[in-house]
Amino acid sequence: MTTPLTWLYAPGDRPEVVRKALASGADVVIVDLEDAVSPGRKEYALDATAELLASPQPLPVHVRINTPHDIETLTGLPGLRALRIPKVAYATDIQQIAARAPDLPLYPLLESALAVEHAYAIATAHPAVHGIALGESDLRADLGVRDGAGLDWPRTRIVVAARAAQLPPPIQSVFPDIRDLDALYASCAHGRSLGFLGRAAIHPHQLPVIERAFRPTPEEIEAAEEIVKAAATDEGALALPDGRFVDAAVVAAAQRTLSLARREAL
Repeated sequence: MTTPLTWLYAPGDRPEVVRKALASGADVVIVDLEDAVSPGRKEYALDATAELLASPQPLPVHVRINTPHDIETLTGLPGLRALRIPKVAYATDIQQIAARAPDLPLYPLLESALAVEHAYAIATAHPAVHGIALGESDLRADLGVRDGAGLDWPRTRIVVAARAAQLPPPIQSVFPDIRDLDALYASCAHGRSLGFLGRAAIHPHQLPVIERAFRPTPEEIEAAEEIVKAAATDEGALALPDGRFVDAAVVAAAQRTLSLARREAL
């Protein structure tokens, strides 16, 4: 199984855009029934999405629902892989959704200060939770922060919560400026330094930048190979040729780097 790095949003009321997203090279497509759809087109978006997902799709398709009532229409469709649940604030929110969507993986989106405070409880609310992520636009408004640096503590908070809950590292929230690819890369590099792995996108042009930012560099791969090779001939703490000592935790991190380079599941 491949570790996904790119997650492309597409509005559910524009089936032609969803079809393009499915052919974009993204690892996962997220059909959005919430913020990307105007109130007057919510019903059409749900119907169009259900029609699409009535058939298996060539790659994983998640749906960001608008209300819990969407679940009855979507559950059981062969093209649906998972649900993304917006504006989760309590563990009970997820437990109620899980009861209505048996056997579907759930991805809660934490979009408020209250949700961030409950991050670990949400992450462990039900076995159906397969990952957590921030909704940074709403969170930024809730907190009143003026720039991205003001969100670094909540970002770190959910990285820790996901790890403590034995979930995959969270993906970063979308980068809204589809033209500034240099700023996108810098933002991804910062997110990677905080412990994120992969990112949601709103335009296909962002996908190769995100993948490049999160894949290990040749230098990182070379260093990881050196550590793993040394570990294969030693036990416990070991010394590298340059005199550095590494322990089991460093070896495990090096193995994860090589798995990511091969795009294997971590």
